[in-house]
Amino acid sequence: MGAELNHTIVWCSNKQRSARFLATLLGLPEPVAFGPMLVVRLDNGVSLDFYQKEGRIAAQHYAFLLGDDDFDRAFARLREQGLDYWADPGRQRAGELYRLHGGRGCYFDDPDGHLLEIMTRPYVLGG
Repeated sequence: MGAELNHTIVWCSNKQRSARFLATLLGLPEPVAFGPMLVVRLDNGVSLDFYQKEGRIAAQHYAFLLGDDDFDRAFARLREQGLDYWADPGRQRAGELYRLHGGRGCYFDDPDGHLLEIMTRPYVLGG
């Protein structure tokens, strides 16, 4: 077996709020408790394990590859919540989607300021 990402810890100030935010937005099952964490399982077997901590949360970036129909549903939920979104990670192109490699995507913040991205096509590397 080659190397695969199994899980990562997402530091947050309120694990219930943050885990449910992501699961609801992406249309995933309810988060599951595992020790001190709430786990959101993605369709490819990777999990995001939300771990609550006191103090400052260092912002991270998490990108989610979705099919076109799932993207449409997630983007509709994002807009229904009145969330700001951008076509670029520098947050310069507000209220726009990006179009790359034949797909669409956008960036937005989760409750702790992590920069999340939803996209319909993976990036093409090396040219």
